[in-house]
Amino acid sequence: MIRTIIFDIGNVLTAFGWRDFMGSFGFDKETEAKVCRATVESPFWCECDRGVLSDEEILDGFIQNDPTVEKELRQVYSNLHGIVTRLDYAIPWIQELKEKGYQVLVLSNFSEKGWHENQDALDFMEYVDGGIISYTKQLIKPDPAIYRLLLDQYGLKAEECVFLDDTAVNVKGAESVGMNGIVFENREQAIAELKKLGVE
Repeated sequence: MIRTIIFDIGNVLTAFGWRDFMGSFGFDKETEAKVCRATVESPFWCECDRGVLSDEEILDGFIQNDPTVEKELRQVYSNLHGIVTRLDYAIPWIQELKEKGYQVLVLSNFSEKGWHENQDALDFMEYVDGGIISYTKQLIKPDPAIYRLLLDQYGLKAEECVFLDDTAVNVKGAESVGMNGIVFENREQAIAELKKLGVE
């Protein structure tokens, strides 16, 4: 029996609209592509969510990826507000699940800077029962350790949990520790998948 629903945040409970965010600066297409490759499309981006590096070290890492767009990188990284935006269904969905008796948690890769500068998109957090945000624990998905930490922190049985994430590798990480997993595509699809697990 499923007792706990665990949500990723980006592209599940919020829209991670980084392409629109990058487009908002008005860079020419070539410059915008370089900025994207140096930041969100770089493997280094995930390390920002680990919570080990300072903002200065993160920015330096982006600049090292492509020094030719240093000015633009500094402009983009000065404020990340708007890189995620709120989804209207998040709060009602959480409330609905809780009213049916489910515990609702979050487990998300997020940088400290991105977290604090996008609080308006994270207004659902007051409705969930807790969770783990990667930068606070110096761990990132899909490391099995972050899923085990969540299980231990909340005294959960893995087989009674289902984890929803838009990234398949992160779902596999959850499944590797015994959780049920759903690769999130949209709310309707996720609800259908949850029903298969007995979540009404």
